[in-house]
Amino acid sequence: MSDTSPRLSVVVPVYNESGNIRPLVEEIMAALTGRSDFEILYVDDRSDDATPSELRDLAAELTLFRSLRHKSRSGQSAAIVTGIKQARGAVIVTLDGDGQNDPADMPKLIEAYERETAGGSGAVLIAGHRAERKDTWLKRMSSKIANAVRGRLLGDNTPDTGCGLKVFSRDAFLALPHFDHMHRFLPALTIRSGGRVVSVVVNHRSRTRGRSSYGLFDRLWVGIADLRGVMWLNRRTLKAEIEE
Repeated sequence: MSDTSPRLSVVVPVYNESGNIRPLVEEIMAALTGRSDFEILYVDDRSDDATPSELRDLAAELTLFRSLRHKSRSGQSAAIVTGIKQARGAVIVTLDGDGQNDPADMPKLIEAYERETAGGSGAVLIAGHRAERKDTWLKRMSSKIANAVRGRLLGDNTPDTGCGLKVFSRDAFLALPHFDHMHRFLPALTIRSGGRVVSVVVNHRSRTRGRSSYGLFDRLWVGIADLRGVMWLNRRTLKAEIEE
């Protein structure tokens, strides 16, 4: 890494992912081989397993690796916001810390982002689309229902809003409203702000270590209040045409 700020920040929120930390970091580094303009930033949402010690070990070994830790459990969206606020790169890549997102897909999404923003046509969110989910039937079905409901009510035109693998501008993200569970509504929030969403099919892998911290009620029913809130925001978006 050079002494200048990196262009790209890979932000990974984690909670109790002991055993997944080092393998995923190694895969991220392999996927970005040839680049010297990136950093990896993990945000630990107050894990109570060996995650903190594994993060400290990596931070001591790798100059391109940084880790932060919440003082109290704050949730996945809070971890993402924390990471992006502390990121040094202008372009953000997010992925889940459980190893189900494939880091090998990152160059494809970064290339799509660079292509879509080449003309300077406003904010663009590149969203991963897990066309073939490697999850339980219940998890797949709950996500399918949630995506269908969100798509119908918010018009976000995104088949898989819950995929953790995304690429977007740091500045564009920081301009969005931040609230608990906002990561599930990034496409709708991006469109609300005048941006565009482009979905790219990505690989999805089975979880090999640890267990999910989120269940059916986290993914479906808890989001009802948030969905109503985003609908409220959409109805009250300020829109004004400008002329000299």
